[in-house]
Amino acid sequence: MSKAIETITLERRVTALFARYTKPGSPGAVVGVMRGGTVEFCKGFGLASIELGVPIRSDTRFRIASVSKQFTVTAALMLADEGKLELSAPPHKYLPELAPLPVTIDQMMRNCSGLPDFLDLLRLGGHGLDRPARPADLLAACLRNRHLNFAPGSRFLYSNTNFLLLGLIVEKLAKMKLGDFLRQRIFKPLGMAQTLLAAEIDTVIPGLASGYLGDAATGFRRAAHAYPQGGEGGLTSTVEDLLIWSRHFDQPKLTPKTLPAQLAAVAPLTGGHANKYRRGVQVDALRGLATIGHGGLWPGFRTEFLRVPEADLTVVVIANLGSIDPWRQARAIAALVLEGNKKLKPMAAPITAAEIKPIAGTWFNADEPALFDLAWRNDEAVVTQNGMPFILGRRADGWFAAERGSFEFALKSGRAGTLRVDAGAGRILAFKKPGRRKPVPAAIAGTYASPDSGATWHIRRGGADYTVGVSGPLIAGGPAWSLAGIDADTVEVISPAGWITATQLAHIVRDRSGNITALEVSTGRIKKMRFERSA
Repeated sequence: MSKAIETITLERRVTALFARYTKPGSPGAVVGVMRGGTVEFCKGFGLASIELGVPIRSDTRFRIASVSKQFTVTAALMLADEGKLELSAPPHKYLPELAPLPVTIDQMMRNCSGLPDFLDLLRLGGHGLDRPARPADLLAACLRNRHLNFAPGSRFLYSNTNFLLLGLIVEKLAKMKLGDFLRQRIFKPLGMAQTLLAAEIDTVIPGLASGYLGDAATGFRRAAHAYPQGGEGGLTSTVEDLLIWSRHFDQPKLTPKTLPAQLAAVAPLTGGHANKYRRGVQVDALRGLATIGHGGLWPGFRTEFLRVPEADLTVVVIANLGSIDPWRQARAIAALVLEGNKKLKPMAAPITAAEIKPIAGTWFNADEPALFDLAWRNDEAVVTQNGMPFILGRRADGWFAAERGSFEFALKSGRAGTLRVDAGAGRILAFKKPGRRKPVPAAIAGTYASPDSGATWHIRRGGADYTVGVSGPLIAGGPAWSLAGIDADTVEVISPAGWITATQLAHIVRDRSGNITALEVSTGRIKKMRFERSA
């Protein structure tokens, strides 16, 4: 097949993947494919603005969210090369207002520091992305915290705190704003003219797409967010600029030339366990071929930056609609491009309903504690944990694992009606069905406060129901949360639905007399944070 025919065929097949978003009045996505340094496909589908009828083009700007992290890390690595930053040093060496915790800069880059995510810290106090916040408020959340989720270096757990602080450290050492440093040292030298750090949400950004939620069936609505962003996710960019950035991995131009290798450098966790998260990027595999890249998620925006180095292939998908799945789309496109590649292994057999339905239901581990629901939904195996649904795929070793790597989760049937769950770092946990849930203990009513998050919870009883009045550093008197019992020592705390529905588990701590003295609260990105009971 000639190169021209291959290009036409690729365009038709990619266009078919996004056909539903070309209907009138729909947001959509932009796709870029580069192989061997040549851009083979670059096209937008749908509208950048429904209100104005503006189409998505190859130069449309989007919020790329956590894809920003690798640029923040690159800036820090530049300063380390100049002798201004020590990767083995703790962050409080450079930001002395931070608590002196035994965490290193390198562990922060690799998401194995144990620092709780500042977004979850604020959410425990009733504050979310839809409510206004200042950069000082986000930093204050980090400064209050003295809690570590685990011994630094022992586990992987995604945390935006790592990269917010890293960006602030870059600013302090470089004596300029992070956005200015990135523009002068990275974007301008590489020719990434359409990329910038927009920390404040009211920044005027020409050509920026609007973000949307919903779908064609339920209707589209504008996505609301009011948080400033920094080194953890503040970049706006285009598919064209991200392809330029990808080429830098293969043909480094910035100083030092080892920057791409430093981003991908391996460092095992304590005990020799692997950490797929490197420095601001994550490694994985696509049907036997190694990949490296990162995803991004922000209200109304989703991004996937995917590189397949062995095939000299890059696929970038950026969407301005929350219901589009760029992670899957990017891998589907990469598989189309790589058809005929002898290193590309056959697709794993899909998980079947017959495998999932017998083990569907709610599963619980009291020691962690952790709770999840497993269901067969829309012809796929879906797990919902901490309010977040994710899809399972069949792993080469037979386990059913979360498709995405932003968290570690894989399951397999165990003995005597149990499920074995691989939670990463060699931790295999046994889960059981909780059966009939226990009622919420009456004695739990009271006031609980967490100095690490600045949150206060007032648990009240109204008949058989319990509610949680939540207040925090940025808000008081918000909608009440609800409580549901699990066992005698664990309750589920359910937050009102918003952009992302959230649930958390609270382990009840008692003294020797059986009196409740505290709650240990766990979310997706906070583990066993203590809320002390007021007298």
